[in-house]
Amino acid sequence: MEYDKSVINRLKRIEGQIKGVLGMMEQGKDCREVVTQLSAARNAVDRTMGVIVSDNLEKCVRENVEKGEDTEHLVKEAVELLIKSR
Repeated sequence: MEYDKSVINRLKRIEGQIKGVLGMMEQGKDCREVVTQLSAARNAVDRTMGVIVSDNLEKCVRENVEKGEDTEHLVKEAVELLIKSR
């Protein structure tokens, strides 16, 4: 699968967030601040996974429709993948 540049940019921002959290920890910042930033990073990862799954699902559904094949299993698989990630 080819990944969109926007998804790669999302992951680079998340990488920056994680580096920021490490810096906060090295500076001895309050745990509430650290946890708040970790929560923001986790939410960003969750959203990125959703984008990746939905982009892939859309592509797979289009291909199956063009071939005249069923798409129900693709949707179920995508939902299971998202559920499993939590």
